[in-house]
Amino acid sequence: MSPRTTGGLGLVRSSDAGKPTWTLVGTGALAHARTDHIHTTDLEATTVDKQVLRVGVEDVMAALDHYSAELASTPGGAGWLHVQHVPVRRFVAEIVRKLLALNSWAPFASAPGPLTLAPYEGLVGLRSSSSREYLAYTVTWSGVAFLLGAAAAHNPTRSAQLRNRVRTGTASTEPSPLPSDLGRQDVLALSWTSRHAATLMPVLAELARGGQRSLLLDLATDAAERCSAGSVAGIELRSAPSDLFVLPGTAAGLRRPDDEHVVQVGGHGVQLARLVRLLSVLLETSGGCTQPSWRTVVRAESWLDDILSTTRPHTLLLSNDTSPLGVLAAHAAERQGTNSVNVQHGAWTAESVAWPALHSRDIIVMGERDLALGREWARHPQAEVHVLGQPRFDILAGLSRQAQRRYLEKLLAPGGRSAPSRIAVWACQPFNPDHLKFHANLLLDGLAEADGDWGLVIAPHPAQGADAFTALVKRDDGPPIAVADPQVGARGCLAGADAIASAYSTCGIEAALLGIPVLEIGLPGERTLGLTGHGLATRCEAAGEVAEALSGLRAGPAPIPRAALDAVCRWRGDSATRIARLITDRATSGPRADDSTHHPGAAASPKDEGASVR
Repeated sequence: MSPRTTGGLGLVRSSDAGKPTWTLVGTGALAHARTDHIHTTDLEATTVDKQVLRVGVEDVMAALDHYSAELASTPGGAGWLHVQHVPVRRFVAEIVRKLLALNSWAPFASAPGPLTLAPYEGLVGLRSSSSREYLAYTVTWSGVAFLLGAAAAHNPTRSAQLRNRVRTGTASTEPSPLPSDLGRQDVLALSWTSRHAATLMPVLAELARGGQRSLLLDLATDAAERCSAGSVAGIELRSAPSDLFVLPGTAAGLRRPDDEHVVQVGGHGVQLARLVRLLSVLLETSGGCTQPSWRTVVRAESWLDDILSTTRPHTLLLSNDTSPLGVLAAHAAERQGTNSVNVQHGAWTAESVAWPALHSRDIIVMGERDLALGREWARHPQAEVHVLGQPRFDILAGLSRQAQRRYLEKLLAPGGRSAPSRIAVWACQPFNPDHLKFHANLLLDGLAEADGDWGLVIAPHPAQGADAFTALVKRDDGPPIAVADPQVGARGCLAGADAIASAYSTCGIEAALLGIPVLEIGLPGERTLGLTGHGLATRCEAAGEVAEALSGLRAGPAPIPRAALDAVCRWRGDSATRIARLITDRATSGPRADDSTHHPGAAASPKDEGASVR
């Protein structure tokens, strides 16, 4: 393989007393290598078997749990790994992926041996991401060598990129303190993304109409994700302390000395004490609402405890109880005897979550297909799963297709120019730049080949920076392209489209409910919403398939049976009402440990009216 000359590291075979060893070197040295060698970026581009990766991650997480789960806990008894499971699991997946890639390289597989790291390289770094706030942590190749036992006398745990990084985007406004006379609230709700807010607000509004008072805590650290105050009487909106999410610092007990405990991954012995030391970097440097530092977690628990004690709500309402803040809140509610309700805010597939665990007592899911996953993932000993749709979708029927079409046409034909006759909307996800580029090329090449005059409007994900698409918009050839205003998003323009394309944006479900053709795009084997399996979308893995799907739209969309839609999302326009009713009914009766039947207010009912399953 010809070496690259643009910096980075390479892996070169050497020997020690006749035994194979592998050394990380600067890529300039690869030009003179006379033994097997490879650029590490080529290793990282290696495709690994997803099932093998999944099993490897499970093995490491199980070993990590047994080894370290009790090393640190919050004052309320929430273990560090329990709360931080999602970011930890993502980091572990990076480690396992690199080890599997190493094993798949034939020269190494035929002569495996220890790795010698590159002196002075940081052990934990960041991957590129189009997300504005999310930190995509990864282990460096020197970090991999360290985990396998290499000496690292001169290596800092953090890469230069991580050491030099200055956190931005934290809460920019000083919140009003909780008033001393706030008094009792019926419901305490937490939101830290715009999707959470849009999911929970319709339910809180319904509760308010029924006389239930709610306190909504806005924990977003990105200004674009914050809640709107609104004007609904009975809903109090408060934000977190302004410095809550800028607290660096690790958990005492996670700086482990080396010991004999290892976990095997593809024949490699990963040292657990060293893994915990690298994971402590995440807890020291992370921040923001999606990846709070350990000091933030400890302080947030105390803050939530105080609020729960002051307001004494009967219900904690969440739209994510899997990531750190949601786990922490559900744990706090359980300690104080408050019922917890989690409303599914995005589509689920078996591979769609970093940690398949749900911690709330009542779990609201969108469609029939989510029942099995909800039951499998539930961790509360008395959890019940209820099919009640998605309150965020209640307003879909009122969308103006004509107004949204005019918006799309203005985007693609500014200044009164002629707009394309057919318009596709690409509902994006905050993938890394290379992944986004693949999806873009797939779509644009397919649009160019399709019958008719097509244009493309890119709808960024709410967590995505608009600059991720600058290069695409400047293309001189192909179909016309425009980027929707982030405040509009896919929701604000999908009803005016002739087709929606996405890998797994929930907007694909919304489009299907409105009868708009959906293209599920991506590489072969890339996960999607799974709408194709229900006859609600067309899977497209190549430009020719995109062109064929779009060309076939001239015949008009085929009618979709209600059962197919109900499998994905039960949509009657009354999801918020039914969820509010479940909350109030549960509050008047209270869950009982010895109750072997469903409470009447949440009892199983005809499929067109929702269903509950324990």
